Amino acid sequence: MTQQELEKYLWGAATALRGTIDAGDYKQYIFPLLFFKRICDVYEEEYETALKESDGDLEYAAFAENHHFQVPEGAHWNDVRETTVNVGLTIQESMRAIEKANPETLFGIFGDASWTNKDRLSNEILTNLIEHYSQHKLNLATVPDDQLGNAYEYLIKEFADDSGHTAAEFYTNRTVVKLMTMIMDPQPGESVYDPTCGSGGLLLNCALHLKEEGKEYRTLKLYGQEINLITSAIARMNMFMHGIEEFDIIRGDTLSSPALLENDELKKFNVILANPPYSIKAWDQKSFENDPYGRNLWGTPTKGCADYAFQQHIHKSLDKKNGRFAILWPHGILFRDAEAEIRRKMVKSDQIEAVIGLGPNLFYNSPMEAMILVGNTNKPEERKGKVLFVNGKEDVVVNKGQAYLTEKHINRLYRAFRDFTDIPYYSAVASIEKIMELDGNMNINFYVEKENSGNNVSFSEALSNWEKSGRELKESMQNLLEVLN
Repeated sequence: MTQQELEKYLWGAATALRGTIDAGDYKQYIFPLLFFKRICDVYEEEYETALKESDGDLEYAAFAENHHFQVPEGAHWNDVRETTVNVGLTIQESMRAIEKANPETLFGIFGDASWTNKDRLSNEILTNLIEHYSQHKLNLATVPDDQLGNAYEYLIKEFADDSGHTAAEFYTNRTVVKLMTMIMDPQPGESVYDPTCGSGGLLLNCALHLKEEGKEYRTLKLYGQEINLITSAIARMNMFMHGIEEFDIIRGDTLSSPALLENDELKKFNVILANPPYSIKAWDQKSFENDPYGRNLWGTPTKGCADYAFQQHIHKSLDKKNGRFAILWPHGILFRDAEAEIRRKMVKSDQIEAVIGLGPNLFYNSPMEAMILVGNTNKPEERKGKVLFVNGKEDVVVNKGQAYLTEKHINRLYRAFRDFTDIPYYSAVASIEKIMELDGNMNINFYVEKENSGNNVSFSEALSNWEKSGRELKESMQNLLEVLN
């Protein structure tokens, strides 16, 4: 099959579910079923290879050493295919048997979908799904890891598009992911962490980045935590589908129960990439005040917004000698009043390397403008005491409400970061002293001059004008409310 044919074939299974379950729930059935088929087809392929090597020795062919994963007797895809009644129960029992036979690698990987609910999934629907996937072999000879991995990423994007706003939790714009990975430049043997990893796209891209450069990608250590059960399972499947086996993705709440620990402290990482959920209101602010891991480095964020709780967790999880991060955030964390004190302390720590503003619609299903906050615990000498601001607002293409960066945009933004210099109307290097003169406000527009703004407005004047506009808006709103009353 060509890549396009493979993608069409894999996505075709979703059409069997239309009208029976919500689009947002497709993924909890399709992904586990696809992974189940892959495991069984590869097991068969490995069995046949071992059989040839041993001149037909059946016992040798079944040895665990000859297989990536164990598929117990009675739990094979073909066993499910032969079932006509209680198909859902057979699928569920087979998946649990495979998880049990591979406890260190596959425990809980198939999620907790309700396969036995016949009101949602009748025997007929499940049989149609099984038969659809039975049309082609998904072994390594027919579909190599690269091809299946790309198709899996395609499915993630399709499910995101199909399910609307529910997709934001597990999908990050892949063109932004590429830019973030280039900026981080992970190296063989380094550790990479995503505290809110979704379907694992940011982590995976680091390995693929090294692979594309012809470097040893298998020594990269990938770590992630994800609060949603099915999403964390999809992330793990995503790794295996791409042929990545050295990773540790744990399900859990990063803020209340960080799971990646070492000697009773937060584990430290070389690279942290993340697209945290923004402005979470339901979080345990009280516990963060007395955080046992010391993550309240600069203070406790407001109850209504956990953004700086995630940001401080990231700083606390960095390797002190060589720790870098690139975090996708909305612009609000650069200038919101409620977090001013925390932000001032963050700026003074001299770990912020760059603020790269992006265009609108790059957050999934949101018109909000995005930016990448880049940090480094060991900034190069020439960058110490300075922060680069980039206004890449125009470097974006919007198509049918969805935005993406072209190769040209990615390269331009990356070069701006790499060169770390002033480019008229595009980038500016500001000293920490200058930022503190503006009370730690990191609004990109305060540092990168607009092309039509003229050259006669100072930073202090810009701040004064901004504050004046705020007061005028507040007054006009009060007047309007009085009129309405």
